[in-house]
Amino acid sequence: MTKGANTALPPLGDGGGSFVARLGWSSASGEGDCDVSVLLLRENGKVGGNDDFYFYNHPVAADGSVQVLGQTPTDNGSEDRIRLDLSALPAAVERVVIAASRYRRAGFGELQDLRLTLTGASGEDLVGFALVGATVESAVVFAEIYRRAGEWKFRAIGQGYETGLAGLATDYGIEIDEDDDQDVPPQSASAAEAAEPGEAAEVAETASTDAPQELSAPAAPVLALPTPSPSPPAPQPRRLRTAKKKTKLPKAPAKPSLAENDEWRPARLFPLSSLKSDKDREVRATSILLSVMAQVPEFGRRLTAAFGAPAGRMETFTEVVLPNSDRPRRPDGIIRVERAGRLWTALVETKTNGNPLRAEQVRDYLDIAVRRGYEAVITLSNDVALDGSPLVEVNPDARRKNKVALWHLSWADVTHQAQMLIHHEGVRQEPHAWLLQELLHYLQHENSGCHGFQNMGADWVSVRNGIDDETLVPGDPRAVRVVESWERLIRQVCLRLGGELGEKVVPVQRAKRGTDPQSRRTALAKSLCEDGRLHAEIKIDGAPGPLHLTADLRLSRLRMSIEVRAADQGYPLTWVKRLMKQLAAAPADLHVETLMRGEVPGPRGTLDKLRPEPADLLPGSGRGFSGEITGFRLSLSRTLGSTRGNAASGFIRSVDSAIDVFHRGVITNVS
Repeated sequence: MTKGANTALPPLGDGGGSFVARLGWSSASGEGDCDVSVLLLRENGKVGGNDDFYFYNHPVAADGSVQVLGQTPTDNGSEDRIRLDLSALPAAVERVVIAASRYRRAGFGELQDLRLTLTGASGEDLVGFALVGATVESAVVFAEIYRRAGEWKFRAIGQGYETGLAGLATDYGIEIDEDDDQDVPPQSASAAEAAEPGEAAEVAETASTDAPQELSAPAAPVLALPTPSPSPPAPQPRRLRTAKKKTKLPKAPAKPSLAENDEWRPARLFPLSSLKSDKDREVRATSILLSVMAQVPEFGRRLTAAFGAPAGRMETFTEVVLPNSDRPRRPDGIIRVERAGRLWTALVETKTNGNPLRAEQVRDYLDIAVRRGYEAVITLSNDVALDGSPLVEVNPDARRKNKVALWHLSWADVTHQAQMLIHHEGVRQEPHAWLLQELLHYLQHENSGCHGFQNMGADWVSVRNGIDDETLVPGDPRAVRVVESWERLIRQVCLRLGGELGEKVVPVQRAKRGTDPQSRRTALAKSLCEDGRLHAEIKIDGAPGPLHLTADLRLSRLRMSIEVRAADQGYPLTWVKRLMKQLAAAPADLHVETLMRGEVPGPRGTLDKLRPEPADLLPGSGRGFSGEITGFRLSLSRTLGSTRGNAASGFIRSVDSAIDVFHRGVITNVS
């Protein structure tokens, strides 16, 4: 659609009225994001109150009419989604405004391919609107859905605001405390008492800050007791905050252990010592995960939102028997979510250790889900799913296509989401955080079988041998499968680092737009056959640039490097001295290279030799030179696992260890 155009939406009868608004974008650098929001307007063009504004701090309507589903990566970038149920809207709502904003008033001009798509209940795209020409606008009204003559219509708008989310919301009657850059004073008792219970995430919260907080003892109450007075103070209007929450659960003060000696181990909610077989591990891991999902709303929602599940009451089940002709089937688990009287159901099939998913089993569950009207089948294993490379080939019946969705979770995804919630983003209740901590302890224990991707595949040994004896030729399908295993490993590294750091960590794909994933992997496999190397890039938020990885299988070496830009001002000698100071704790064998304009080779050396003589990094006479230095490349090489088996004890663990050393000793010091 073009700006200003409008079109009618399908009627609300026969289960209609449910839509998903998807705001998509991409960026050349992989940086930047934006957040979609919704305002419900009355006849006067204003909201009825602050509760009619739905965004990241106020995600769900009590009547189920609006649900903020959150962000998810796509093949070409990212998208943020909101589910709308027009049939559940109050009769007084005349317009639904769909807007978007960028945090800390960053401009939409920094993003590419901005587009809003409205999808129907059956999954088909109904209308779309692309935003072009954006520059400094930090908030945009993309579209509105409005009532006209008894039907709902969609209009593309594209109105920008330089004043951000606060400016946009204020125009529609929202009371805003815009504190993206600073804290606000403590909320008064009268204002807090005016809020409904459970609204701590939506109304002005005094404990929230923009910067991550360290775990600490529980904070003192922030609400003062009301002082006696002849008459109660007048209620103050609630004000919404635009700052994203960065709260973490307070940690109880450390106390001396009551154990007699170090051999005593604390009792755990989920014990592991009794696990004897893979079946035991599968049954226990499934039951533990599903029970925690049902008890911790933030966690359950985080894992199911990307699969199209609504926000609602969740229940989970194990040991369920489902009829299947003369052979009843027993899925490992079932997830059910209720919203506004409607049920969303997913069957769960789980594998632990290196056990693969079986295609015939998944096909059976898809057939059962179709016959029973369920929405999804979710597989869960240590394998990491890749675009264009399914873990199981199910070949669904064309007549049943799109009726039941097939999704995959890796145990690394589950661990990542638990880490993000309890270490960086926080949960609302302390017992819920304790449950997540127990779950995390279970998943990370060596006996759980939930360790993530640990096997480079059946072709790994033969490909490495073929590289050594130069018999591996381009076009060998084994090389493509090794490239896929390498990509799975990199994606898992990103999940692990992201969970530990609380930052966005993603693989960088340099393929041209429009190139399908399998063609890209074929090209990487050809390169592997020719030079015996695997390549990858990782984007870490806050790092000066992407982390470049090269695994040389001929030399059994992993090379990691990152480039640091030179300062815009100052003298070159000052730059190199500052760099040496930043790298004081870096490994002595770190290789430092000066980058010159025009790709002219610059001076280089190892850190142990450069520390006493930083000027050796300067070209020519050194101290008086200021013209051609553009930055510095920091590189570190480590030995890869010598074991030729496909277990994690060789290659995978050595990659994990090397990246940890480089990130901890180098990247964190120059970021």
